Parts: sequence; structure tokens; C-alpha cells
Amino acid sequence: MEPIPSLSDQSPPPPVHVAIIMDGNGRWARARGLPRIAGHRQGAEAVRETINNSVDLGISYLTLYGFSVENWKRPQNEITDLMGLLRLYLRKEIQELDEKDVRIRFIGQRDRLAPDIVELINDAEARTESNTTLELIVAMSYGARQEITMAARHLAKKAVAGTIEPDAIDEDLVVRHLETAGIPDPDLVIRTSGEKRVSNFLLWQLAYAELVFIDTLWPEFSREDLEEAIHEFHRRERRYGAIGG
Repeated sequence: MEPIPSLSDQSPPPPVHVAIIMDGNGRWARARGLPRIAGHRQGAEAVRETINNSVDLGISYLTLYGFSVENWKRPQNEITDLMGLLRLYLRKEIQELDEKDVRIRFIGQRDRLAPDIVELINDAEARTESNTTLELIVAMSYGARQEITMAARHLAKKAVAGTIEPDAIDEDLVVRHLETAGIPDPDLVIRTSGEKRVSNFLLWQLAYAELVFIDTLWPEFSREDLEEAIHEFHRRERRYGAIGG
């Protein structure tokens, strides 16, 4: 296999917004005879490295699919372990993110999270709000269908109240009622572990994203994997429904 060229000053600029469906923690642990929580812990290390690499590569927005609404169906002991890891991350990593000028923002159903986790999330968002080098969006207890449903419900309530006319509802208005309002749509979506589906992730926002599926399990996701996905992004012609050159 030929070596993958590194991104350099001569390379095209990176995609503005990269979104990653982090998959494969459980399989990584099972292949080593370890409990699933060991895979999640190693996956947290991959998160740290990916954030650092995104800063180095000049990516402006990074969205990580941390925990879906469907994940609440997992065994309670695994959910407890995952929430414990989230607490630990929010307590120990926010200072480093702040020092790296990273802003963190969470999307998803916070009302399903424990009150102390919500407080930690609120504190992390407030502490890093003015940072500009990288905006890190963490999808936690998130589902795209649920997000679109909530946007539709808010718009319907406004229409019933007479604050907007139904005919005034267009794509721009819907976008302003999504949880990602103010964030550009992802240019590149990466899914690890070899699975080839989007799993209820940013369904509205992915309308024109380039999808890259890689076999690497998330705990082993490296800078090389990220750079190769960006190279693949640059090899594609983005036409947005128009005719290519």
C-alpha cells in the first residue's frame, strides 16, 4: 500500500465542519477479552487525540456522536459506566479544552441526563463560550428525528399563536429552530468500524455532506485516519445537485 501523504501548507484547506460517528468501542474491547467499559475508556482517549488533531489541521467545527437516544436501550450497567465517563471528562478535560481555545457545545435531550451532568455541561459551555479556534459539538442523548420533530412542534406552536404565518415557514426558518442553529452543516462525515449507515445522526444537516466509511474501530482512530478521510473529501466533486465540470 502506498503511504498516505500528510496534509501540508500546499494542501487544499480542510473541510470547515467534520462530523464523526464514533463506532466500535465494544468490538475493540471484545476482541481483547475486555469489558465494554474498557473500549469506552480507550474511545475517550481517541476523542482527546481527534480534538487535538482537528486543531492542528485547522478544522473549525468538529461534531462527535457520543450517545444516541437509541443508546438508552443498552444495559443499565453500561449506561451507568458511560455516564460516569462523561462526568469524568467534563471535570478533567474542560480546562485543557479552554487552554486550547476550544469551545464545547452539546446537542441532544438534556432532560434525560442526570441533573449533575446537566450542570457540568452548562458550566463547560459557559466557560468556553468565547473560544474560537475550534467549536466542538457533542451529540449526547441525541436523535435527528427527535430534533426535527421538536423544531416542527415549536413552529406549529408559533403558527397557532399567530406569531408566524404558516406560509412563512421555509428551510431557513426550520434551520433556525434546529439545535445546530448558527453552525454550518457538516462537509465531511466519517463513520468508523466499517458500518455504512448514519444511525439517526444530523439527518437534516447531512443533506450534502460527503460520507466516508472506514474499517478502523473508534479506539484506534488516528491522525492518519483523519487525514486520509480529508484526502478522500478533496478527491470528490461536490455538485450540490448541479452538473459537474
